[in-house]
Amino acid sequence: MRTDTGRTGTGRAARGARPLAAGCVLLLAAGTGCAGAADGPREPDGPARKGAEAGVPPPARGDVAAVEREDLEAVFADAGVEGTFVLYDVMEREAAVVEPKEARERTVPASTFKLANTLVGLQTGAVGGLDEVVPYGGGPQPVDRWERDMALREAFPASNLPVYQEVARRVGHERMAAWVDRLDYGNRSVGEADSLDRFWWEGPLEISAMEQTDFLARLARAELPVDDAHQEAVRELAALEEGDGYTLHGESGWSREAGPAPGWWVGWVERGDELFTFALRIDTEEDGDAELRESLGREMLVELEVLPEEARTA
Repeated sequence: MRTDTGRTGTGRAARGARPLAAGCVLLLAAGTGCAGAADGPREPDGPARKGAEAGVPPPARGDVAAVEREDLEAVFADAGVEGTFVLYDVMEREAAVVEPKEARERTVPASTFKLANTLVGLQTGAVGGLDEVVPYGGGPQPVDRWERDMALREAFPASNLPVYQEVARRVGHERMAAWVDRLDYGNRSVGEADSLDRFWWEGPLEISAMEQTDFLARLARAELPVDDAHQEAVRELAALEEGDGYTLHGESGWSREAGPAPGWWVGWVERGDELFTFALRIDTEEDGDAELRESLGREMLVELEVLPEEARTA
């Protein structure tokens, strides 16, 4: 078993490129999930519930104007990997896409599912808060630092798989299936009960890069059907850095249990009233490829003029 072991990143050389522009139409996501399991999702507090009570429709989703950025394919080529990158300008409803065909293809989310897993764990009460210590279960682990109990505040950046497996088991199969469906997360498939603690890194749950950016936009704007406090807690966990005029949130993922092995770096950038969500996925052929995820993602964000030059390196 090989999964993501934490956040990494190094810088690369600059290449000048133009920012977002409208072009062909791409489908970011369509539809929303629905609950149907016993003891399933409860109604959240916050804007989503208040809007529904007032008869206000949910935020529009679906087709967005997008442009293929063939010039940025060189970022992957120079690194010797194949991949895709999507940057979604949430306010303008425009996207820049590198390798559109791959951006539509689904694969396992690996540790990026910790964002949703944390939300579901908090919303269902399976975990009382970010500081509640969750047992890892004992026994040897592929990563030494996973071999101890951790609170989610520590387990999240450490990508502690056994701790998040315990969170999923506490949620339970029916409730997890109902919530993944309601969150409209990827193909919304958690499999049978015996896959409850591995469906996000072995399958059958899969998500595309474009679907990642839609999910992240709803999380960043507190538009998911989850209590505002829980969405804020997850945004706090995902915060990476605050620079001059911007805030960067991100999360990585990597699993060797699916082929080709997906290496993810996803997140969002806030710049005043502007919001950009992004998803990078590369095919990792060897262990060293996984180390490129954040550095390649940062390079894309700098080239697209979403992050300043000084943010090229972590």
